[in-house]
Amino acid sequence: MSKVALVTGGGSGIGKALALGLARAGYAVAIAGRRAEPLETVAREIGSGALAVPTDVGDPKAVSALFAKVKRTFGRLDLLFNNAGVGLSLPIDEITFEQWQTSVAANLTGPFLCTQEAVRLMKAQSPQGGRIINNGSISAHVPRPNMAPYTATKHAITGLTRATALEGRQWNIACGQIDIGNAATDMTTRMQTGALQANGTTASEPRMDVSNVVSAVLYMAGLPLDANVLFMTVMATTMPYVGRG
Repeated sequence: MSKVALVTGGGSGIGKALALGLARAGYAVAIAGRRAEPLETVAREIGSGALAVPTDVGDPKAVSALFAKVKRTFGRLDLLFNNAGVGLSLPIDEITFEQWQTSVAANLTGPFLCTQEAVRLMKAQSPQGGRIINNGSISAHVPRPNMAPYTATKHAITGLTRATALEGRQWNIACGQIDIGNAATDMTTRMQTGALQANGTTASEPRMDVSNVVSAVLYMAGLPLDANVLFMTVMATTMPYVGRG
């Protein structure tokens, strides 16, 4: 019987790469995201066993409907990868309240709502339990310039990871976090031409192939539920992280 995985933000970038990787590893895969067309494209690429569900993860009703559909389709959930999120690059004094709210809804409220629904489902299913992996970021440790909402929400994801890992123990639910630095996706293309540095200069930054992220998450996901990678950092070796700033 195939294990069942749900990937949010599954229509592009890291989410898409992981959804395809999980399918190759034998998982039945559900993918969620705001836009239907990219999700359906990924689902077609996966083939049988794929479920595409357009979802705004910041909307409680939409998240409840997503998990209800996963349960109806597959009967259970073994892995949730909280990946959906948005970036915003503006000086802190220029960020509007609406932009702050949008960032918090996508990057923090969404993972919380999905975690809540996953825990409910994993508690009730038989056999009980499952695994939740949060996509943190290098920004969960240190900021980039002009990225206050993203940095704040990614720091908060670390707290959510720890709280979920603690509360999940009694129901055989493991929770971990992967902090990713400069995976080569469309989102990081600009880093090749130049990214703003802490000293005010602009510099090209190295990237790593996104397959390294897929391999790392598959390792975390493949552990038995009595073992857990609480935090893992996977990064381009020479990117400016250690000593950033």
